[in-house]
Amino acid sequence: MDPREQALAVQDAINASGRHYRDSIPMIASENIISPLVSRAINSDLHGRYAEGLPGKRYYQGCDDFDTIESIGIESAKRVFNCKFANIQSTSGTVSNMAALKALTKPGDTITAVSTADGGHISHHPMGAVGMRGLNLVTYPWNEERMEPDVDAACALIRQEEPELCLFGQSVILFPIPMQELADAAHEVGARVMYDGAHVLGLIAGGQFQDPLREGADVMTGSSHKTFPGPQGGFLLSDSDDEPLQKKLNNAIFPGVCSSYHLHHVAGKVVAMAEFEAFGKEYARDIVANAKSLGEALASEGFDVLAEERGFTSSHQVLTRHGAPDSGAGRKAAQILEECGIITNMNMLPGDTKAMSGPSGLRLGTPELTRVGMGVDEMKDIAKFFARALIKQEESSQVREDVTAFKSRYQKVHYSIEKGPAYPNLD
Repeated sequence: MDPREQALAVQDAINASGRHYRDSIPMIASENIISPLVSRAINSDLHGRYAEGLPGKRYYQGCDDFDTIESIGIESAKRVFNCKFANIQSTSGTVSNMAALKALTKPGDTITAVSTADGGHISHHPMGAVGMRGLNLVTYPWNEERMEPDVDAACALIRQEEPELCLFGQSVILFPIPMQELADAAHEVGARVMYDGAHVLGLIAGGQFQDPLREGADVMTGSSHKTFPGPQGGFLLSDSDDEPLQKKLNNAIFPGVCSSYHLHHVAGKVVAMAEFEAFGKEYARDIVANAKSLGEALASEGFDVLAEERGFTSSHQVLTRHGAPDSGAGRKAAQILEECGIITNMNMLPGDTKAMSGPSGLRLGTPELTRVGMGVDEMKDIAKFFARALIKQEESSQVREDVTAFKSRYQKVHYSIEKGPAYPNLD
């Protein structure tokens, strides 16, 4: 393939991916779309610039205008997340976790966290950032019925192990956890408390979930592109006025885990925060309402939806089980749904042990569907598409045709200052 053919092939694949999502029902819980103003920021000249350091303290010249952007963003983040310290430089939620672990631990320390089998993120574990930092991991006992740490047993574990850091928050997260009680046990043994809000950061900021920084967390990390509807990136936040801690957190980002921190994405985050200050509470409320409606509708169609006794969810996520543990039924269901125009991800549920071949469940999310204007009634329509694909086993081409017609009515970005297409520049 010559260089021109290669470039054109990549562009064709980019456009094909965009059309795929435009014409489908995207339900990946970790994904979202950006607004026209955010898109303009990340497509700017900033994409190739550097600004190592902090506003007013740079290692390069030519940063005055970016100093303005980052300074506005830091103050906006303090308002949005109601905190005293904010670093907005991180390039992802995982990078935020790496920085927090660098600031709060040293190699050989003990850390407690949720296991990956129970919904913990890979960065919390030896295969990820915890392993890179050389930490000793102990996982919490888990309450499968409530889909949260077993509080009494977890508190006893913390008191027994006396870890240096207690990490809470999950990649699979349906409900707020009893943070205050767990944080009290951690602080009792001198441990710092960290909350990974990657998935639920927009719900936290929008007042629709728990408020970790008011419930005992010393540090909160998060992503800027999930329920918080900005570009790819992360946040590092604290409500502590401890200046040495704040300095450690800043230094853990730069020079700790970032050199260039993708200035165009930082600018996009700052624009997204402005839009969140205007529309975030409404957006977070609607995400959760849609997730609850989706859970109810899927259960009514005959699906096994987890946590029915707790109302299915209080977040943006819904979990469905499609077969026995390690049966791979979730993997098969995700493949069938994509053939029908519904994009999901297989997910391990309690009892599963094989991450690639065995997941029995699906993790479904509502952030993108909400962003394009869908509401609780549309969640019922989507549940019917699920039933047609997986229970009635209708011909996938017919379901896809109806899905595409349904999705064609939802092609605009909502909750944004400037209106525009959700999936631009594809034709």
